[in-house]
Amino acid sequence: MFNPDLRNVLANNTSRYSLVTAIAKRAREISSEAQENGEILNEKPVSIALDEIINGKYEVVESEELKNF
Repeated sequence: MFNPDLRNVLANNTSRYSLVTAIAKRAREISSEAQENGEILNEKPVSIALDEIINGKYEVVESEELKNF
């Protein structure tokens, strides 16, 4: 099971809410793309999405309202 340290992921002032929302959104995109292309995923879409965010392939952009909350 993949359990990254969230302090490192949240180091750039991303809120947990924004992180979870971004991971869910990207996971749905990954799942839809795989289904459209007839691909079988060896990893769960959420794991792939989290890995992309950690490695900087996908960036979490949050509004100023959430940053100041």
